[in-house]
Amino acid sequence: MSERCIWCQGSEKYMEYHDREWGSPLHDDDKLFEFLILEGFQAGLSWSTILNKRDAFREAFDGFDANKVAMYNEDKVNELLQNAGIIRNRMKINAAIKNAKTFLRLQKEHGSFDRYIWQFVNYQPIQNQFKTDADIPATSELSDRMSKQLKKDGFSFVGSTICYAFMQATGMVNDHVISCFRYAELNE
Repeated sequence: MSERCIWCQGSEKYMEYHDREWGSPLHDDDKLFEFLILEGFQAGLSWSTILNKRDAFREAFDGFDANKVAMYNEDKVNELLQNAGIIRNRMKINAAIKNAKTFLRLQKEHGSFDRYIWQFVNYQPIQNQFKTDADIPATSELSDRMSKQLKKDGFSFVGSTICYAFMQATGMVNDHVISCFRYAELNE
């Protein structure tokens, strides 16, 4: 196999995520919701921490079923705070519940969350052309605008850095370096 982005080297799980998911255009509402929640939990942490806890998150959050998460009550929040398999942060857990409610509202208003979120890139992935990982930004003017709008629409834990990471993960932007084999695959 040819060259990969440097950030995924050294971990089988990271390489698999890089090779199969990261940067692939994602249009499934359930998976978009999962990434929105996981990116929020990543705030202040590394993605490898989240990736290693992803299965536990899926189990703890009912497979990221937005309808179920939106109905969580204080008992469920306390249960999640006792779950050592996930990030036990009350603010992030409460944000996930709030975000589920907002997600469902926007899904209904726009026909799908996919239609709502992909409007930020005119429904087409942005094909960046970065030569090195050091060239890849943590935010962009677009992620700034997205963050502002998501907050206005009722989401929490959606700062510009989180929004940019979400866009990278869901293929709204192709931030594989141009020498990476995935760059060409996703630029066809």
